[in-house]
Amino acid sequence: MASRRTSLLATAALLATTAAWGSTFFLIKDLLDRVPTLDFLAVRFLIAGVVMAAVAPGALRRLSPASRRHALVLGLLYGVAQILQTAGLAHTAASVSGFITGMYVVATPLFAALILRTRVTPVTWAAVALATAGLGVLTLDGFSVGYGEAITLVASLIYALHIVGLGAWSTPGEALGMSVLQLLVIAAVCLLATAPDGVVLPESGRDWLAVVYMALVAGALALLAQTWAQAHLAPTRTAIIMSTEPVFAAFFAVLLGGEGVTSRMVLGGLMVLAAMLAVELAPRRPVEGEVQHLAV
Repeated sequence: MASRRTSLLATAALLATTAAWGSTFFLIKDLLDRVPTLDFLAVRFLIAGVVMAAVAPGALRRLSPASRRHALVLGLLYGVAQILQTAGLAHTAASVSGFITGMYVVATPLFAALILRTRVTPVTWAAVALATAGLGVLTLDGFSVGYGEAITLVASLIYALHIVGLGAWSTPGEALGMSVLQLLVIAAVCLLATAPDGVVLPESGRDWLAVVYMALVAGALALLAQTWAQAHLAPTRTAIIMSTEPVFAAFFAVLLGGEGVTSRMVLGGLMVLAAMLAVELAPRRPVEGEVQHLAV
């Protein structure tokens, strides 16, 4: 079991990751007016993967055959989830998409219980329910079920599988190599999806600066931090901590994007933060606190 100090560092790393993701929302909203979504994703993850591979080529070579297989599977899961979420966003409101995507908070403990045989305590289930309700308050403004909502839900389930798989397979010593390989696989998946229509590149220096930030900070460094953190945190705790992403998105939209503060934003954000604190501060049984790794 990871020490309390390591667990706190892993939580901080995951929060920093989620904050980085949240900081990109208003940037992406502006950028996608000029660059198609799949083209943006392909360029973003290709830059992230190539830079990371150039900086740490030895990390890829040191990966065990099993870790290479795991990183390939995880990269495929994440890449497919990105494409499905993007396709769903074309057929549903962004607020509804954000809420349904956040349903990985519910799916992750279910998958962890089924795949890893993880026991989830009543306190943790209560935190999951509170985080879900907070996401609803924070993001929803009307809801209907259609094609877009359905494929977004599939994306959410795949994100949950990625969280569970990363928790089961990641180790601190191979976090860098697994992150690099995942990024390259995600880039390959997105390039294949957009190749038939050609790849549209950003035209202005400002757009390239935004893409590079999202590639290196919210892409490469964020995935590295998540991979390392999940070597020390159980998947359900990870999902609840990651549910703070829309809270950070709202914070940066107000701070840098010029949006106003609303009562729903404050209430939903406080509910999600309360859920995270509940699961972090509540006493855990040894079996729930352990990170259960699969060696397949």
